[in-house]
Amino acid sequence: MKKLVYWFQENLSNITRIFLFVVSIFLILLVFPRQSGFYWEFSQARPWMYEDLIAPFNFAILKSPAELEEERQQVIDDFTPFYKADTGIYESQFQQMFSRFQLLWEQVYEDEPVGDNHKDEMMDIAIELFDSIYDRGIIFLEGEMTDASDDTRVLLLDGAVARPREVGSFFTIGEAFQFVNSQLTEYDISTRDGNFLQNVLENSINHSIFLDEETNNKALAAELEKISPTRGMVQQGEKIVSKGELITDNKVRILESFRAEYTRQLGSPSVNYVVFTGQLLLVAISIVVLSLFLKVFRREVFYSTRKLVVILLIIYLMVFLTSQVVKYDINLLYLVPVCIVPIIIRSFFDNRLALYVHIISIILIGFLVPKSFDFVFLQFIAGIIAILTMASLRRRSQLFFTVSLIFLTYAAVFTGLTIAQTGSFSQLDPITFVHFGGSALLTLLAYPLIFVFERASGLPTDFSLLELSDTNSTLLRELNMVAPGTFQHSLQVANLSEEAINIIGGNSLLVRTGALYHDIGKMDQPQYFVENQNSEINPHDELSYKESAKIITSHVIKGIEKARKHNLPEYIIDFIRTHHGTTTTRYFYVMEQNENPGLEIDKSAFTYQGPEPFSKETAVLMMADSVEAASRSMKNPTEESINKLVDSIIDSQIQEKQFENADVTFKDISTIKRVFKNRLMHIFHVRVAYPVLN
Repeated sequence: MKKLVYWFQENLSNITRIFLFVVSIFLILLVFPRQSGFYWEFSQARPWMYEDLIAPFNFAILKSPAELEEERQQVIDDFTPFYKADTGIYESQFQQMFSRFQLLWEQVYEDEPVGDNHKDEMMDIAIELFDSIYDRGIIFLEGEMTDASDDTRVLLLDGAVARPREVGSFFTIGEAFQFVNSQLTEYDISTRDGNFLQNVLENSINHSIFLDEETNNKALAAELEKISPTRGMVQQGEKIVSKGELITDNKVRILESFRAEYTRQLGSPSVNYVVFTGQLLLVAISIVVLSLFLKVFRREVFYSTRKLVVILLIIYLMVFLTSQVVKYDINLLYLVPVCIVPIIIRSFFDNRLALYVHIISIILIGFLVPKSFDFVFLQFIAGIIAILTMASLRRRSQLFFTVSLIFLTYAAVFTGLTIAQTGSFSQLDPITFVHFGGSALLTLLAYPLIFVFERASGLPTDFSLLELSDTNSTLLRELNMVAPGTFQHSLQVANLSEEAINIIGGNSLLVRTGALYHDIGKMDQPQYFVENQNSEINPHDELSYKESAKIITSHVIKGIEKARKHNLPEYIIDFIRTHHGTTTTRYFYVMEQNENPGLEIDKSAFTYQGPEPFSKETAVLMMADSVEAASRSMKNPTEESINKLVDSIIDSQIQEKQFENADVTFKDISTIKRVFKNRLMHIFHVRVAYPVLN
């Protein structure tokens, strides 16, 4: 039992990594569809690359969306609308006419009374014209019917019977007014009587024939339902397409129809287990390949649980999001912001890893989407563009530039694919370009997502490092005010470190930011550090060597405390913690030995508590810090003295085994020395010694 527990403890990190990879595989499998996939891939204007395809069953040929839309529009254009007469209009308008007749009669004939017989005659004429108008009907034309010609046919409902009529057989309001005017001229009446009747009638007539929307909607829906979604059949045993045959538009429709029926017939539960096995192999291979890449080329990522979780979680979330969009509406596929993956990965890691993770992501998504080659190719190119524009991130505005280029890349690649496959610009769907624009805009969600992942994982990103490296930040501004010498020293160390890490490979922005904060612990007692002493008075003269060493070494602990007080992230605190490693304050240690010859000196009182550097960045900072500090004490520096100084300091750190936990090679150290020497010679304006002719 003890052996098992010991084995488990020894292999806990390996077990954790295996567990993460296995869990990610099954989580991805959960979002995969369980029906059989369609094996054959095809595109218009490209040859059929497989053997002759024979129909294994009967299936109908589905019409294309364009054909269905054309037929639907034709039905709408040919549809005869239904109208109905509102019988209540006649009664209400007749009462209105009668009331107006009585009221207006008293006003018009008030000064010249006429007999009741004349009034009855006028009423009879008004009723006769009113009835003539409403017997024919006054139609209300709206919408597309506003400009209908007189010979346009409509169906007038009379109960359950619909009788065809032409629009011209009805009055419009204008025509009704004209009818009144023309008819009044035929009666033997005075002008005053004519004006009177015209006023009464024109103000008493209204529409009586209206569009019956309910009947229209039902009838139109019934006509649209009659549209067949298919055109013709392919019989079992019939050849669908021959090997090498160029796939035309008609063949595309037949193959799409075959795919739909194939999926419907073979997607039964009985084959789910077989499909699951195939999907398991594909997903497992993809994740295993990713793990091998990390182990071979990115060992620091492979052996970091936090980094693995971030990478696998981002891949899973994008696969999950795409699967849900495909289930909801396949037409929204290109709205998915797939390029978020390389942008987020690039923010935490390097360009190569961002590209590799993006490739794995789009390969996994390719199993979920139709026309997977087109999708993978499109996203692959867009992902490369996104990574290239993020390669040297120094401003947030670059993210907006990246979004613009992603949209242009989508549009250009999609246009090229469509033209190559169809040979026509007419097949370019404007809605797809709208989706590309939406996807590009949604890519901006990378910024808040980066913040969430950063807070959850504690990993550095270029965005946070850009904010931290701003020398106008509160803490760095305070350092400049309280300890200006230390601030200038930190700037020089940042420059040295950044230049070295750019050459040997590493996160230059991280090392620069760490260098700016590595000595913030000196703010509490700045006068005890030589770079801040601007007079001949040295406070160390009043202290013992042990006390001086304690003050000097304590700036590491104080720096950590100050960093935590100001909520600096742990990856910055690591630079504060390791920039002296477990080295000794050599000056005070040697002076203590010289003052007490023959006595055994407690070296721990003069030693920093560490830990030692554990990465390229922290190792480079330690070298740069020591070299820059030592170079300040040089008088009349020469090329020889600078070379000797750099070599002695870094070699001493190697002898003290300060870099055993850091991923730096002797070749890297040799390169770092060369960079430091060149940089210091430029700082001190040292001329290179030219060879002398013999």
